[in-house]
Amino acid sequence: MTSAQRLEQARTLAELVRQMARDTILPRYLRAVREHKADGSVLTEADLASQAALVERLPKLIMAPVLGEEMTPEEQGRVWHEGVNGLWVIDPIDGTTNFANGIPFFGVAVAYLVNHKTQIGVVYNPVTDEAFYAGRGAGAWLNDVSLPLRKPAERLKDAVAGVDFKRISHHLGDELAVRPPYYSQRNFGSSALEWCYVAAGRLDVYLHGGQMLWDYAAGRLILEEAGGCYSTLGGTPLTAGPAIKRSVISAASPALFEQWRTWLHAHS
Repeated sequence: MTSAQRLEQARTLAELVRQMARDTILPRYLRAVREHKADGSVLTEADLASQAALVERLPKLIMAPVLGEEMTPEEQGRVWHEGVNGLWVIDPIDGTTNFANGIPFFGVAVAYLVNHKTQIGVVYNPVTDEAFYAGRGAGAWLNDVSLPLRKPAERLKDAVAGVDFKRISHHLGDELAVRPPYYSQRNFGSSALEWCYVAAGRLDVYLHGGQMLWDYAAGRLILEEAGGCYSTLGGTPLTAGPAIKRSVISAASPALFEQWRTWLHAHS
């Protein structure tokens, strides 16, 4: 598949996700009943309905198995190994707590992987109707506008950072709180959309202490195609199976990424 074909597939996927969200998610918004899974995370009926709709529709675009957040660990492991030559990875609603509480910051994240490397990625916010998408080698886009939308900060001290304090060490959290190296900090509650905010230049740098495959599979490609950089906090490549949490650091430009990574390594 050429880069132009991947971009066309990404646009088609973005429209598929947009229509699914209009049919399945938005009618349930502000009506969701919050439940809890065994691990304590939030689940709503809309998560399950969204996942079921994507499992039905995605193979009609590209025939491949679908790995979803709301599947059992056994199902996820089986599909991960079966899908080396082509695999859909989905988070049916990323930011379920926001969704359940009526906070308009949540998204649907869908990625298509080959050899466990993302080729197409879409993250869609149904409330704002913002579809972030990318095809490998074809750039990153927001509703057909090329990303980034703005030039990122050149210096870390001028940067706006996305930081999830819940999942980093107390020591690093204290260092960031007492001696922040950036201008200001935000945390919105949807990691998939936060990846896209870095790609768009709405955030300059990002730190998260523990993401699953479906949290980053789409966003990492969108950021990469927008010219940003990422890795784990330890510096290893961001790739893993579905059952493994990985830390994430990223920035909207290579130069800013080096400043951010250097500071984090010195204070971790």
